[in-house]
Amino acid sequence: MEWVAVERKEQVALVEIRNGERQNALSRQVVAGLQRAFQELAVDQEVRAVILHGGDSRSFCAGADLKERQGLSEAEVLATVHQLRETVNLVARLPVPTIAAVHGAALGGGCELALACDLRVLSEDAVMGLTELSWGIIPGAGGTVRLPALVGQARARELIFTARRISAREALEMGLANRVVPREELLSTAWELAQQIAAQAPLAVRAAKRALLAGLNEPAGLAAEWQEYQSIIPTQDRLEGLRAFAEKRRPVYQGR
Repeated sequence: MEWVAVERKEQVALVEIRNGERQNALSRQVVAGLQRAFQELAVDQEVRAVILHGGDSRSFCAGADLKERQGLSEAEVLATVHQLRETVNLVARLPVPTIAAVHGAALGGGCELALACDLRVLSEDAVMGLTELSWGIIPGAGGTVRLPALVGQARARELIFTARRISAREALEMGLANRVVPREELLSTAWELAQQIAAQAPLAVRAAKRALLAGLNEPAGLAAEWQEYQSIIPTQDRLEGLRAFAEKRRPVYQGR
């Protein structure tokens, strides 16, 4: 099965996540597919813009595959999250601009994937949120760094600490989304933006993105996030979060 598909149209690449049965959850196969796709795009000199979307799934990306995580050891969880981090960083550091076309849910790791893109176009039914704390973990793929850069520290702290999900309109109001459009106009709007980018001088676009990335000073924040994420893996609360997910109930955390 092709978990991630890449289509090139003119000078724009469309990357589609294809795990529709699980709302495009970030299974190990999906993450590996995204990693391969963006590694190839990073060295493609013909591509001038990239659109990342969820295809025919109900959601852009519902986040980590928690059902898969239940069967993993602590070492396997760390390896899986590390690969996800590296993949999301690949998206963030792609030499050309990226556009996330978001419909349905973009939660947890799915939200972090959208945050790593340069622009976010949301359909009216989109819901975004860094929901990790509700499952006994923390954002582990750059969310603690990239969300504050977009919406400011105060809003980012509230959203992360409460694990609150926000609507497309609220995302637009706080600067998390660039545009909100009807579902049927989502890809066409993202395509229009990508074409506008592709029409600019390509070397200048790449230089502008390098300058913008340099201004974020991400490395220190990402390193701190990873250190804290690793400290959470051995906790009983993390395991309780997984059990609660499997049993479809609210988790009961004990702080240990």
